[in-house]
Amino acid sequence: MEPQPYFLVIAILVFTILYFLAKYSKPRSYKLPPGPWKLPIIGNIHQLALAGPLPHRAFRELAKKYGPIMHLKLGENSTVVVSSAKLAKEVLKTHDACFQKRPFIAAVPTLVYGPADIAFSPSGDYWRDMRKICTLELLSVKKVQSLASVREAEAEKLIQTIRESAGSRINLSDMIFSLISASVYRATFGSYNKEHDEFVILIKEAMEILGGFHWADLFPSMKPLYYLSGLKSKVEKLHKKLDRILEDIVMEHQKKQREGRIDAEEEDLVDVLLRVQQSSSLQTKLIIANVKAVIEVSINANSYKY
Repeated sequence: MEPQPYFLVIAILVFTILYFLAKYSKPRSYKLPPGPWKLPIIGNIHQLALAGPLPHRAFRELAKKYGPIMHLKLGENSTVVVSSAKLAKEVLKTHDACFQKRPFIAAVPTLVYGPADIAFSPSGDYWRDMRKICTLELLSVKKVQSLASVREAEAEKLIQTIRESAGSRINLSDMIFSLISASVYRATFGSYNKEHDEFVILIKEAMEILGGFHWADLFPSMKPLYYLSGLKSKVEKLHKKLDRILEDIVMEHQKKQREGRIDAEEEDLVDVLLRVQQSSSLQTKLIIANVKAVIEVSINANSYKY
């Protein structure tokens, strides 16, 4: 008598459960911060899931009980949560070298050009060069001051919109987000273009993916989850759309550069990156993918809606 198919399914399921139980029951020699009890396999995922779209509230409630530094297990990921300004400074400034390793996020290699993105690239020559560019070229006092007119113009638009909405209900959060998004977009690309609205929508979608909870991120050893969940297909389609827009913008700036139509006093982010790419002041050679990655992370970081 041949075994029924469901017997095989049950056997695989039991084997998987036993594997994870054995893996997570191994004694740990680490001296970890205090934290809530962990369930087998999923760890503390259930406690964040109960908070719905506001997991930071779950962190707040747990911090009240376990202190400003606590340990959580999110699937296979051992996670330390810091929730005080003093400890955050210790982690991000005093002992930053100890916390340079980037977390595994399945969508990163495709969505933000893998290690070319400064936010997710490992510590090394490339990361130091990108940090140098950001510090000296993009975030210098002179560059910030040169973009004051952009911020003022967008702020005036916001004030005018609020004035015209007198007597009616408005969503100030959305308006402020639009202000920040528009300011960053103009600082990055120099001006609006026909793809502005589509690009902003795609960036929002990218941030939702990178900031969301996905089973493929929580259980990185189970690689099929990235495909079975549909995340891989979604990420590839999104990246293709973003890359097309970025490619058009970079090519347009390269054309202006070749024709000598760029004023040094009015350089935008893309102009700066293309200029640095052609210089030999860096230890690593920048390619167009690096330029696109820095552009994308700059828009992402400044347009995130809290």
